[in-house]
Amino acid sequence: MPRAFVFPGQGSHAAGMGEALAAAFPVAREMFEEIDEALKQNLTRLMFQGPEDELVLTENAQPALMAVSLATVRVLVQEGGIDLAGTVAFVAGHSLGEYSALAAAGALRLDEAARLLKARGRAMQEAVPVGEGAMAAVIGLDLEAVREIAARAAGDGVCVVANDNAPDQAVVSGNADAVKRAVEIASEQGARRTIMLPVSAPFHCALMAPAAEAMAEALAEVELKAPVVPLIANVTAEPVEDPETIRELLVEQVTAMVRWRESVVYLKNSDVDTLVELGAGKVLTGLARRIDPELTAVSVNSPEDIEAFLKTL
Repeated sequence: MPRAFVFPGQGSHAAGMGEALAAAFPVAREMFEEIDEALKQNLTRLMFQGPEDELVLTENAQPALMAVSLATVRVLVQEGGIDLAGTVAFVAGHSLGEYSALAAAGALRLDEAARLLKARGRAMQEAVPVGEGAMAAVIGLDLEAVREIAARAAGDGVCVVANDNAPDQAVVSGNADAVKRAVEIASEQGARRTIMLPVSAPFHCALMAPAAEAMAEALAEVELKAPVVPLIANVTAEPVEDPETIRELLVEQVTAMVRWRESVVYLKNSDVDTLVELGAGKVLTGLARRIDPELTAVSVNSPEDIEAFLKTL
């Protein structure tokens, strides 16, 4: 039964995340302590207790989500005895989840992945003043329709599709006024639902160019190894294993569209029949079922989930 491990992105975080893992498994607790030390920050306390308004800050949410994902992987490896290369055919991650995927597959050291995501979150936050950018989900229209709407709404500003998440769900990103126009046009054109997203910056669009420059500098200082299984890259929706290509794609990813729907289609066409979402929330599990109902998708983020998953191996 070919599987892929997939790792969630921003929006899956919530106060209390990872607490049950730490209580049940010493190896998870130790890993959270390693990340706290790498960041010189008590991220663990913020994850467990909040406050929510601090946890949702991009520079905190990104390493926190990675921490929960990788703690889950560490429990599976050290307590469950799994070998990643023998258990899955591919890894993939949604936006920041790509860093979780690479760390899980041995391409990035844990401490470096945590510091990179802290820097990434800060750079993305600082690229556009708060309130000047926005993102919105458009549900019920296909990708091309949303692309046309974004282009109409952009005017002299920026408005593009940032995430192609599922056949009927895309996210637009750009200048706040343009994104609001896109929401109005989408509603007029029959979108089933539009949602302004509670994010602090317009991710995956040209306004993130300063953040991409910052990440190019940060990634240049980090050693990347070939992952033990191929990564399906957000930017290309195709497998990549070469460390230098991965480095380039991580920089490009900051301003490029997340091609998640295509990534899941690639996995299905490569005979993967089970997607295992590791970490907080169940967003990717839900998207997988909408992309292809024939895929089995399971979420693993609690001690009970881990026990149930290990019984399937």
